[in-house]
Amino acid sequence: MKSNKYCHCIDVLIIGSGAAGITAALHLADFAKIALLSKGSLTEGNTLYAQGGIAAVMADDDSIDSHIEDTLNSGAGLCDPGIVKFVVANAKSSINWLISQDIQFTKIEDANGNLEFHLTKEGGHSRRRILHSNDATGSEIENKLATKVRHHKNIKTFLEYTVVDLIIKDKYCIGLYALNNKTGKVEVFSAKFVIIATGGASKVYLYTSNPDCSSGDGIAIAHRAGCKIKNMEFNQFHPTCLYHPEAKSFLITEALRGEGGKLLLPNGKPFMQKFDKRKELAPRDIVARAIDHEMKKLGINCVYLDISHKPSDFIISHFPTVYKNCLKYGYDITKQPIPVVPAAHYTCGGVVTDKNGRTNIKNLYAIGESACTGLHGANRMASNSLLECIVFAISASKDIKTLLTKTQITKNIKQWDASKVTDSDEEIVVTHNWGELRRLMWDYVGIVRTNKRLERAKHRIELLKKEIQEYYGNFRVTKNLLELRNLIVVADLIVKAAVKRKENIGLHYNLDNII
Repeated sequence: MKSNKYCHCIDVLIIGSGAAGITAALHLADFAKIALLSKGSLTEGNTLYAQGGIAAVMADDDSIDSHIEDTLNSGAGLCDPGIVKFVVANAKSSINWLISQDIQFTKIEDANGNLEFHLTKEGGHSRRRILHSNDATGSEIENKLATKVRHHKNIKTFLEYTVVDLIIKDKYCIGLYALNNKTGKVEVFSAKFVIIATGGASKVYLYTSNPDCSSGDGIAIAHRAGCKIKNMEFNQFHPTCLYHPEAKSFLITEALRGEGGKLLLPNGKPFMQKFDKRKELAPRDIVARAIDHEMKKLGINCVYLDISHKPSDFIISHFPTVYKNCLKYGYDITKQPIPVVPAAHYTCGGVVTDKNGRTNIKNLYAIGESACTGLHGANRMASNSLLECIVFAISASKDIKTLLTKTQITKNIKQWDASKVTDSDEEIVVTHNWGELRRLMWDYVGIVRTNKRLERAKHRIELLKKEIQEYYGNFRVTKNLLELRNLIVVADLIVKAAVKRKENIGLHYNLDNII
C-alpha cells in the first residue's frame, strides 16, 4: 500500500467496518492490500448493537424452502426470488465461517446431554432458526472479527475518516475523497476497487435504534456518483425500543417476544390479537403500526412489553444485556413490564446490486444495509440482515479476487481543492437543519403517511437542500456538514419513492392509498 500524507493507493478500499465491511476485508486480505475506512472507532456501527441473531436453517425440522417462503412472505411479494434462494442456500456455510473465526453462538443441552445450538424464533419466521450469542450477537461478531482485522498485516485501518465523494472516471470508480476528522484535511484514496459497506440511514429520523453514524453516507455518495437506488420508501421501524428520557436508542430485541414476551396497554390488556393472528410474532411493520395506532388512539406515550411471567433465571440467562440495561434505568424485567415505543431501525432500500455486490458503476460494490440486493423486498424479516452482510461480503470478495490482477490503480488523481472556502462561523446552521430534517421526517414520512404529509416534507426538503448546498459550497467541510449533506439526499430519495408508491405494501403505509 503506497501512501503519503494526503494520498493513498490501495488495491481494495472498504468504506465501513461493520459485519459486511470487516468480513470482506478478511476474505480479501490474503490476496490484496486493504484499506478499511471508519467514521469513528473500528467497531462503532449498527452491527455492534444487533441483539437478536442471524437466521439459518440448522434444525432437522426446518428446511431451505421454509426459510425462503418466510422471507418472500415478509417481503410482501417484492423480493427477488433468485436472490432469496441464493442467500438462504449460503446461510449455513456463512455460519460455519463465523464459527471458524471463533464466534461463539449460544448452546444448550439436548435430551441426551449433548450440546447443540439454541435456536430462537422471531417475527415472520415459521421455525426456530435464529442463532444467537445470548442477546449480544452483533457485539460478539463485531468484536471478534475486528480483532482479526487489527492483527492482519495486509489490512490498514483509517479511523475517524468521513467520505466526501467517490471519484468516477469513464463510468469507473477509481477512488474517493475522505475527510480526516482529526486533522480537518481532505485526503485522496486511489483504489482498484471500492466497496460501500456503510450501513443504513435511520438517523434521518428523530427517533431511531441506530447509533449516530447511521446517516446514509454510502447511499448518498453512490447516488451522487450515478448509482441506481431502489426501495427507499421501505423504512423498517423496530416496534420495541426502550421509552425513557435518558435512553437514547436502546433496542429491546425481538427475541424477547419470540420467547413469550407480551405487548400490553397501560391498563395491562394485550392488544396485538386485534391486528394479526400471529400477535406479537407478526412481522415488524404490522407490530409497529399496531403500537403507533394504539398510542395515537389513546394519547399514550408508550406501550409495555412484559416477559415477567417467565422464570427469573430464564430471563437473566437469555437476555443479560436487556436485563442489565433496563435495570440501569430502573426497570427490573423479571418483575415488571418494559415501556417501549417504535423507532426507525433498518433501511430496506439502497444501492442496487447483483448477487456479487456489483453496482452499475464499474469497480464499485455495495454490501450490507447500504445495498438493495432484492433479499428484503418491502420488509426485512428479522435476523436476515446479519446473514445478508456475511453472504454478500463473501460473494463480493470472490468476484473481486477474479479481477484483481486485471485491474490497474489510477494514479495522479488531483488533490482536494479547499482554496476558495473558509472556516464557518455559523455551525449552528448545520445543527438546526439537522434537527429540523429529522423532525419533519418523523412527523411526515414516518410509520403512517398521507399525501399531504409527503407534500409538506417534499417542499421543506427542497428548501433545506438549497441551504445545505450553499453552505457546503462556501465553507470547509466538517463531519457534521458531510453527514447533513448525505441525510438530505437520503430524505429526498425516501420522500420521492414514497410519493411514487401508490399501494400500501410492506413498510410503506399511506392512509390515502386505502380504498
